[in-house]
Amino acid sequence: MTKEAIIKEFETIAGAENVMTGETDRHAYSYDAAVLDSVMPALVVRPRTSEVLGAVTKLCNDNGLPLTVRGAGTNLSGGTIPHPGGVVVLTNGLNRILEINEADMYAVVEPGVVTAQFAAEVAKRGLFYPPDPGSQAVSTLGGNVAENAGGLRGLKYGVTKDYVMGMDFWDVNGELVKTGSRTVKCVTGYNLAGLMVASEGTLGVFDKIILKLVPPAQAAKSMMAVFPSMKAASETVASIIANKIVPATLEMMDNFTIRTVENFRGAGLPVDAAALLLIEVDGHPGQVADEAAVVERICKENGATELHVAKDAAERDAVWQARRDALPALANLKPTCVLEDATVPRSKIPAMIEALEEIAKKLDLTIGTFGHAGDGNLHPTILTDKRNKEEWERVEKGIDMIFDKALSMGGTLSGEHGIGLAKSKYLAQETSKATLAYARRMKSVLDPKGILNPDKIVGAE
Repeated sequence: MTKEAIIKEFETIAGAENVMTGETDRHAYSYDAAVLDSVMPALVVRPRTSEVLGAVTKLCNDNGLPLTVRGAGTNLSGGTIPHPGGVVVLTNGLNRILEINEADMYAVVEPGVVTAQFAAEVAKRGLFYPPDPGSQAVSTLGGNVAENAGGLRGLKYGVTKDYVMGMDFWDVNGELVKTGSRTVKCVTGYNLAGLMVASEGTLGVFDKIILKLVPPAQAAKSMMAVFPSMKAASETVASIIANKIVPATLEMMDNFTIRTVENFRGAGLPVDAAALLLIEVDGHPGQVADEAAVVERICKENGATELHVAKDAAERDAVWQARRDALPALANLKPTCVLEDATVPRSKIPAMIEALEEIAKKLDLTIGTFGHAGDGNLHPTILTDKRNKEEWERVEKGIDMIFDKALSMGGTLSGEHGIGLAKSKYLAQETSKATLAYARRMKSVLDPKGILNPDKIVGAE
């Protein structure tokens, strides 16, 4: 079938207004938030119904067209960069919340629903959807599931995988696969929903997702602790966890990030602080009071010079917005911002912080460090200019060193950003050749023509 004939077929299925072939449109969907080269797709399709999504998937497979599903494109590891000559399938036309069941505490959504909008709708019903990635204002639930997105509340409440109860998805033949259920327990057949989580669009195309909801906490207390060094702050994190306290959030920022965020937002952060911990405990009012007291004591014992407790919701929200501003604030400083995702066991956080400081010094790199310190998920952010070849070589060496160090501590390549294209070359280093071979065999059966997001995660053989 000629290119013109294929385009006409897509227009027949999805409607001409939902098929984009112009260079400007295609360029808009040729990249994501990763620091990787863009790739122009052949065309972009926006299905608006479930049936059209399935038909588009089948048409791509029938014609051997690489298919990359894209939500908001906030992906940080190249997972939504299309394949040359491929088709980008947008989910923003599939953005309905189909059901919020208050009695059984679940929701059914289409993949293009924006995360923050969904959480707000759930909150109106007196329920709570905890996963809160930093991109939640624009990222979509389908993308969150595809990447197993985390967020600030991951320490206590878990990440996206902990809230996926089931889903419907299209296989490459345009057949609808159903897995999981609306019940609390379900062991019917293979856990295909679990397989889809973090699969980055390489095994199926999401249609509907069933998400677990929980009751909101009755009370919460937020505080900001100021430390004279990153070492003291990181040791405090380890001590809080060792004392069997699991805060709802336990975030860290270094001085460089603090000053950058303050210049960006003017949130009233202490710019002279070497490090900050942003901590929130929640639960029953009595539990909150008890745990907050223990956290305050531990902070002081570990050298905190100041401890501020948010007086009201407005002050609390301002502090957390400052943390969410870390990435956009840092990204404003240099042409290229490389946000990494090194994750280590929580007890290893002090050692990882020390290693990051040594790497920055050894390679003469500007690294701002912040992240979800309570669950060991740090975000060392390298500020550079990719056009400077000599500096970029040092950046690439630094990235290798960061991953080497994290893995040597029993850590992982990614806590929440996924593997995509950017980290696939490191996968055997964390797992094994047999692991990669097993995954590739599985994909070859489920996707024999290799059309589903080619080269992502397991890479090309």
